[in-house]
Amino acid sequence: MSVLDRFRLDGRVAVVTGASSGLGVDFARGLAEAGADVALGARRVDRLTATAEFVEKEGRRALPVATDVTDPASCEHLVAAAMETFGRVDILVNNAGIGTAVPALKETPQQFRSVIDVNLGGCYWMAQATARVMRPGSSIVNISSVLGLTTAGLPQAAYAASKAALVGLTRDLAQQWTGRRGIRVNALAPGFFHSEMTDAYQPEYLETQLPRVLGGRFGEPEELTAALLFLASDAGSFVTGQTLAVDGGFTIT
Repeated sequence: MSVLDRFRLDGRVAVVTGASSGLGVDFARGLAEAGADVALGARRVDRLTATAEFVEKEGRRALPVATDVTDPASCEHLVAAAMETFGRVDILVNNAGIGTAVPALKETPQQFRSVIDVNLGGCYWMAQATARVMRPGSSIVNISSVLGLTTAGLPQAAYAASKAALVGLTRDLAQQWTGRRGIRVNALAPGFFHSEMTDAYQPEYLETQLPRVLGGRFGEPEELTAALLFLASDAGSFVTGQTLAVDGGFTIT
């Protein structure tokens, strides 16, 4: 197998949560371009149709499934639907997530719990459901954030806590499953990429953070998708339990 062939995903099946918008759409399209069929999960199932079209334009099969990752039964339903349609699950991209920016003295228990339930709990329930059916050589990629590694000037206790927790969850699942089940578990920590979440930021806030990016710009979705493909494919077959920051140097400033 050549080096470039190791990035191919022909014959494999990926599950992507949060696939109705933003980076989830780019991830699904990139996985399909590399050769994978893709099961798509999100609460906004009507918007999954557009993502499915991107997958199918790459010549791959797509399966949109209404999914609430905070509900373990819904996660199991997504995986069961993928198994029924495709017969296997090789890759999980735990991308579903929400963010808030609420001062710690004003954040309500419900606001805090809602972020933890989606960003951390949702990843755990999806990892459980997929690991039960995955074969050796499979890969789970959790989408964390640079805000799980550093701060960025906003009051984001719930979001930062959930993304930092994903780093620990990634390590622990890797040590449980890589040797015993042959399932690699890694995380990506994206910096600033254009998405629905960054679109909600005030322009002046983004201007204050850009000097911390050594690359001097926001990342392009293709740059993050390329890192995802490395971790999801045989190109990263000797990498597990790691969190890869794709941030233009943000976390070292």
